[in-house]
Amino acid sequence: MTVSVVGIGGSLREDSQSERALRIVLAGAEEAGAKVTTISGQDLVLPFYDPAVVDRPALAQRLVEELRHADGVVLVSPGYHGTISGLVKNALDYLEDLREDDRVYLDGRAVGCVAAASGWQAAVTTLTALRSIVHALRGWPTPLGAAINSADVRFDGVGGCSDPQVATALRTIGLQVVEFAVARG
Repeated sequence: MTVSVVGIGGSLREDSQSERALRIVLAGAEEAGAKVTTISGQDLVLPFYDPAVVDRPALAQRLVEELRHADGVVLVSPGYHGTISGLVKNALDYLEDLREDDRVYLDGRAVGCVAAASGWQAAVTTLTALRSIVHALRGWPTPLGAAINSADVRFDGVGGCSDPQVATALRTIGLQVVEFAVARG
């Protein structure tokens, strides 16, 4: 069974720290044999979700279709004022388009959650918000999530991380998403 994992996250800042963390999690999923898709940065520039609007722009259609067929999901958000970014939240609002699917929202899917913020308080509260949203969308947050204090931990542009324990945790989250998807499969 080939597992499909969709990673959503990052910010509008190209190659942001949260996007780099997302890539490490997805590398862990790939190492476990998954086919991964990344939706980040400009891919997340969507109109505000409006359930009354039936015609979705191409980027929103892609987001919904990728999630519809995903076996697992990874969510990575920067911590803005103690919670997830509006960019990530708006993307998650588009999951409402899955409300009438046989597999509603994120039902039965493993979801790895990571938050990166400049400070522990914002990182932890953002991770908590992500995990709460996953529960509300009927997903299964992986046992391991990561709150990253980006004031202490830096990611480079080639997949490196200044803290080997953080890099291992991120890869483990990707591995857990795949393991749970296979077990459910």
